[in-house]
Amino acid sequence: MRKPALIAGATLAMSPLAAAAQTEGSVASEAPVAVGEVVVTGRYTLPNRIDTATGLGLTVRETPQSVSIVTEQRILDQNLATVADVIANGVGVSVNEVDDVRNTFSARGFEIKNYQVDGVPLAWTLAGGAGETVADVSLYERVEIVRGATGLLTGAGDPSASINLVRKHADSEVLGGYVGASVGSWNTWSVSADVGGKLNASGALRGRLVAKYEEGDSYIDLYHNEKTVLYGVIDADLTDRTLLRIGASHQSGSPNAPAWGALPSFYSDGSFAVWPRSKTASADWTYWDTENQNIFANIQHEFANGWRLTANYNWLRNAQTTEILYLSGLVDLSTGSIQYTYPYSDDGESIQNSFDIQLKGDFGLFGRRHEFVVGALHSTQDRETSTYAALAFPPADDFVNWDGAAYPYPGFSDVGVLAVDETVKQTGFYGALRLNLTDSLKLIGGGRLASWELSGFNFGPERDYGDDDVFIPYVGALYDLTPTHRLYASYTEIFQPQDARDRNGGYLEPIVGAAYEAGLKSAFFDDALQTSVAVFRIEQDNLAQADIGYFVPGVTPPAQAYYGAEGATSKGFELEVTGRPLEGWNINFGYSQFEVEDATGQAVNTDHPRQLLKLFTTYRLPGAWSDLVIGGGVNYRSKNYSAGVNPVTNAPFRFQQDGFALVSLMARYDLSDALQLQANVENLFDETYYSQIGFFSQYRYGAPRNATVSLRYRF
Repeated sequence: MRKPALIAGATLAMSPLAAAAQTEGSVASEAPVAVGEVVVTGRYTLPNRIDTATGLGLTVRETPQSVSIVTEQRILDQNLATVADVIANGVGVSVNEVDDVRNTFSARGFEIKNYQVDGVPLAWTLAGGAGETVADVSLYERVEIVRGATGLLTGAGDPSASINLVRKHADSEVLGGYVGASVGSWNTWSVSADVGGKLNASGALRGRLVAKYEEGDSYIDLYHNEKTVLYGVIDADLTDRTLLRIGASHQSGSPNAPAWGALPSFYSDGSFAVWPRSKTASADWTYWDTENQNIFANIQHEFANGWRLTANYNWLRNAQTTEILYLSGLVDLSTGSIQYTYPYSDDGESIQNSFDIQLKGDFGLFGRRHEFVVGALHSTQDRETSTYAALAFPPADDFVNWDGAAYPYPGFSDVGVLAVDETVKQTGFYGALRLNLTDSLKLIGGGRLASWELSGFNFGPERDYGDDDVFIPYVGALYDLTPTHRLYASYTEIFQPQDARDRNGGYLEPIVGAAYEAGLKSAFFDDALQTSVAVFRIEQDNLAQADIGYFVPGVTPPAQAYYGAEGATSKGFELEVTGRPLEGWNINFGYSQFEVEDATGQAVNTDHPRQLLKLFTTYRLPGAWSDLVIGGGVNYRSKNYSAGVNPVTNAPFRFQQDGFALVSLMARYDLSDALQLQANVENLFDETYYSQIGFFSQYRYGAPRNATVSLRYRF
């Protein structure tokens, strides 16, 4: 099965383009996942075919949606450690930090809830409460971000984006990899390794192992974290046409004194409370331990006619164990005391089992070749959480001079109460067809028949609801103006069940709507530089919006109540430039802009920034300085805000973060052909900004200036 890919790779390696790519010193090759694909390393563009949007195995330029790839080289250059780091630097997507563990991601004005690993949909806990959004990306080869609705493959989908994490695989027969170490601000340090190669004489059996350990403090008082990452995979050529992959991963995080929530916003006189960036609302006895585990098996068989059958099994476990503290309410100016203290403890896990099968290939009709894909997926997610009652509620008597190290441990009951016990089942059947009508015109059509069911309870009464056989259509078209300029358009419908509840405790109806997109994708310098321009329009009904001043009845701690906004419409445009305009120069630039309003003209989801600009570039100096790569970037996001009320005066209050830009720098020096020294600086000008504001009348500061120095040895 691997022989055509090896021949293609050898042919490319002899070309000047491939030789130039090798000088960039990427950590590991971006391995092909399909027969016949070529590999180019050290770049910000990707020649591989991807399945994230349509399942047809199309390149980025052949996909009729906006697609951004964060390659392994960019992850290395920008020192991106977590999924949240990648999204914060991805084109057209943004991050809101809820606290030290949880994050929410958004695109085009809506929250991202679609996640995949190697194209298989994942189920995450709410806002990544089990550490999913801060999971380490060292076990992934790249991250694919498809903006727009992807319900064709992800089932119950939303129109923001889908994030696909592509695992590293054991593609190489040659023993190789890297070992590395880093040190950084706030006593942070890490060691890591990535090693792979053949396991038998013929190379038909190959293995790869990734490991990482990280430990350090934070710019926030008391906080300390330890993280362990282990990943192993075996690739086995059962025949020349059959490939079996099996593997497993384990990640654990052990944050001590993590924030649960953020900082209180108001003093008792109604004035806004301004705290130092290092301020914590936690105590040193608190912890929020998380585990993310995955076991997978994949088998691919290529038939004699070129058709490919793929079957996947995924077992995914995300779990958390906590003893945490929530401080909220008004801070008394005279005594410094804060109104409410709420110690909390829980132990929960989410286990997902998913199976899917897919057949893709091509066929002849009317003198032309056309492509198709058909597939089916079934997944079951079981979620359970037990809570443990606090034995005491010591008051926080002086939050102004807060010393979390002195706050007493309240103790918790040894007997848990089952607060969450629910099951989510999804089944989907899908198909898509690409018709090559002329040399220049391609038409893609397809659809998914989706069923979704939720049963059980989640901090509330029993519920049992869902939808059966919901049809989600997908239509796309591409037209080549020239060999390097391609117009495209796509349409799909939206169906997204939601967990939001109204002021009476009832659950909101699923979000329904439609998404439209059109654009131009171009390539320059023999595909070394790629550009895309897109315009989009998204229409939704039943979109959950905060019902200001109301909470879900009977839920502790308080949960925000929501109402369903009708006619929520997002419209905007995006621009991306990525690749290599000159030898030794890599660049990624993106700009996105949108507006979102409901049927009454009221702005919705205002906590999502309307404009995003992302730029990062590196350049390998010529001549005698060719061992040095320098780079830098800037991330700009426009203002975002949450509407609320002043709890003292009851007057309307806007929690707002004005637009700001964060600047980064990097440099890498090749001490030898194998040994590299790299330095990264983030938030170069030490910008003070909120990474989240207004959630339950609280706010959180983003990270101040920080630096990391790393050493990596490749072999």
